[in-house]
Amino acid sequence: MQRRRSYEGIVLTAPFSMPYQRYSIKTAHWWIARALKGSLGLAGLQPADVDGFTVSSFTLFPDTAVGLTQHLGLSPRWLDHIPMGGASGVVALRRAARAVQCGDSDIVACVAGDTNHIDSFRLMLSSFSRFASDASYPYGYGGPNTNFALLTDRYMQEFGATREDFGRICVAQRKNALLNPGAVMKKPLSLSDYMKAKTISDPIALFDCVMPCAGSDAFLVMRQDEAERRKLPFARIAGTIERHNAHAEDPIQLRGGWTVDVDELWDMSDCSPDAIDLLQTYDDYPVIAAMQIEDLGFCGKGEAPHFLSGKDMTIKGDFPHNTSGGQLSAGQAGAAGGFIGLVEAIRQVSQQAGGTQVGGAKIALVSGFGMINYDRGVCSGAAILKAANA
Repeated sequence: MQRRRSYEGIVLTAPFSMPYQRYSIKTAHWWIARALKGSLGLAGLQPADVDGFTVSSFTLFPDTAVGLTQHLGLSPRWLDHIPMGGASGVVALRRAARAVQCGDSDIVACVAGDTNHIDSFRLMLSSFSRFASDASYPYGYGGPNTNFALLTDRYMQEFGATREDFGRICVAQRKNALLNPGAVMKKPLSLSDYMKAKTISDPIALFDCVMPCAGSDAFLVMRQDEAERRKLPFARIAGTIERHNAHAEDPIQLRGGWTVDVDELWDMSDCSPDAIDLLQTYDDYPVIAAMQIEDLGFCGKGEAPHFLSGKDMTIKGDFPHNTSGGQLSAGQAGAAGGFIGLVEAIRQVSQQAGGTQVGGAKIALVSGFGMINYDRGVCSGAAILKAANA
């Protein structure tokens, strides 16, 4: 297999998050526009300066990225629409970086956003995929809670994990979220609160589930010399991987596509798990965060509960994890759930994270996971970002 080309000279900058809201009467178009405006404002750019555009959204229908160009006053020469949910941030990064690297674009705006009307989440679930509309939703199997309950139950049986193990992840992320003014969850969460929460789909309880909300996130991809010319803080791309429908033969998903390519990720990035200052996993459920920690090489399969029991996952701890609060406490703004960890990682390694800043952070790992089709997520990806001086 041909060795991947490096991303030397391509950087990420201007990370922007529109504060999340539980519900909104605004359209996805409005949320995406606000994130784009915010990111361009951080960079001192106008829409005319952007010649590449990629968008991820579940509630943008009937529009796609090309329809948004007219709404937003853009005239890009490179365009992409990425319907990959929780993997969309890493995938957008990869595609946009290559577009800039090969000269198809100079500045790419990567944006994700969704609205959340009172009934929009239920409507989305009913038509999320052909599997959903034909084989699960009509039989009362609506939404991901039951899928992940089965996965969580199997993980617990297979590896001896307990609800307390997953609770530690949720409690640490809530502590981080309390330092993030844009997070939806504003109340402290104790392990006792977690354990006493009502059951949603056994063994999953209330605080194992993300809170659907409205929101949007964005960042820009450009050449390093362009960022330096504009005096913009930036993150360098050390390495990335992407894989879809891996391990399809597994009867239930206890591993993801990261396992196929993770050695190449570390080799391309010229570092190891011990060098990572902070980790941003896709966390629609805590078991998925545990699975990523294992599959990315921080510990062996089934060892995440024991590994994390000796770690402090808060911002000031020895294993900072989902420092914005992640989706479990900051909220899941639809497809922006695939961007929340990435924009936070850009902020962290460029020292722009404010109250959630990890001291001395220079290297961050971001992983994405998405698109539950019938019984598993089919998209996975990861990226390692480094500070300008790392």
